[in-house]
Amino acid sequence: MLLKDIRDYQILFLGLFLVLGIGTRDWTLRPELIGVAIATSLATQWILSLVIGHWSLANNKGQMTNDKKQIPNLRSALITSLGLSLLLRADHWTTMAIAAAIAIASKFIFQVGDKHFFNPANFGIISALILTPDAWVSPGQWGEEWWYGLLFLGTGGMILQRIGRWDTTAAFLGSYSLLEAIRNFWLGWTWDVYWHRLMSGSLLLFALFMITDPRSIPNSRIGRVVWAVCIAGLTFILRNYFFVSTAVFWALFALAPLSILLDILWLAPRFAWQEEDEGAGVELLTPNS
Repeated sequence: MLLKDIRDYQILFLGLFLVLGIGTRDWTLRPELIGVAIATSLATQWILSLVIGHWSLANNKGQMTNDKKQIPNLRSALITSLGLSLLLRADHWTTMAIAAAIAIASKFIFQVGDKHFFNPANFGIISALILTPDAWVSPGQWGEEWWYGLLFLGTGGMILQRIGRWDTTAAFLGSYSLLEAIRNFWLGWTWDVYWHRLMSGSLLLFALFMITDPRSIPNSRIGRVVWAVCIAGLTFILRNYFFVSTAVFWALFALAPLSILLDILWLAPRFAWQEEDEGAGVELLTPNS
């Protein structure tokens, strides 16, 4: 049911951000591209879930199956499509379709022990930037208004409180802020420059809604902290020494496989989404959600 799953809140908030961005930031978004992203993501998730489900059933004929698990859960696909609509820009609808299809397919292809290690939206963005000539990302699209930051912190904080992944956001923002502070002090710049580099709505969105995807990040707390610090360090290097404006996305993409190694070094239970079923808590393990 609606709002029984924390992902329902993610969908609600990301949809709100999309409407807010279009209404207050004068984004030049084309509604048809948003529709393409949503339709392609949902269709790809549905088709691949059914294919994998039938393949698994064929290989386990003698085992009892849970019918509820055979119904594809489209929540994560919708979240991915909204994330792509918020962050990725394209001139042609085919580019958005390619990004959405590859994003969802990555969950089924890049797996270790039923766990996908690439963030789907991030994988789709990087794939579009590499494979197509008309895709781009605008990290400064949210500007630096303080109330956007409060909105992102409030909504993102509520979700992170429910899924227990505040440590990842804190480690990333804390280490990245420290590196920027050291650089700012070393260069003798005023602190206005420092705050200008940190007060970015896109950076907060990344830290609260992308780097904290519980199904693709390390399972253990120490693993998540180490992983987030590494991403912050690579982001700092790419942004300040290679002048890559989209450094956070490239850093997450490059270090995503590191989560597998960290899971081996520090064992911990895997995250599973939880839903309430007729008033009782039921844990639903959905490998490709």
